[in-house]
Amino acid sequence: MLNFTIIPVTPLMQNATLLWDSASKDAVLTDVGGDVEYLLSVVDEHRLNLRKVWLTHAHVDHVSGVPELRTRRNVPILGPQQEDAFWLEELPRIAQAYGLPPTETFTPDRWLNEGDVLQVGQYAFDVLHVPGHTPGSVVFYCAAENLLIAGDVLFLESVGRTDFPRGNQEELFRNIREKLFTLPDLTRVVTGHGAMTTIGHEKRHNPFVRL
Repeated sequence: MLNFTIIPVTPLMQNATLLWDSASKDAVLTDVGGDVEYLLSVVDEHRLNLRKVWLTHAHVDHVSGVPELRTRRNVPILGPQQEDAFWLEELPRIAQAYGLPPTETFTPDRWLNEGDVLQVGQYAFDVLHVPGHTPGSVVFYCAAENLLIAGDVLFLESVGRTDFPRGNQEELFRNIREKLFTLPDLTRVVTGHGAMTTIGHEKRHNPFVRL
């Protein structure tokens, strides 16, 4: 069975997600934005083998905990897509501006691209490149479990901001309609902030991109 728990971190209440395969106990953390000690305590509480960290995009609230986690657990950092590299270069300055704990810039062990397939134990997640909120935003979709880790692309009846550098509202709306709204309506969506939703709910009720 694929299990997951959503763990809000940082004063910005960003949803890190812990995913694990109950058979193998292999686990992945997504969007390690901070509160690393707490995140690792949840991993250890469930007696899991943390194998990787996946990043949906490079905004500070989603990645600022990565340098600390790398010193605590030697696991590969995957994502986002390489167009977000400029955000990672600015991490120390942006963390200071938002009043977050000091952090360092870093380079992922692997940039991700459309069509990549990632694993949590026996469960496969397709990588979709969904620029608009940031140019390098990606999402992770497990068809077998009808589960989407959406980062800040799609929220409950809302969408990601596009007023940051290299955001693009038209591109975001188009990608949501063409790449996310073609997924099954029952697909559960873990958002980057706030409550979960489903693709079907957003197609009917999202005022920005509903069909």
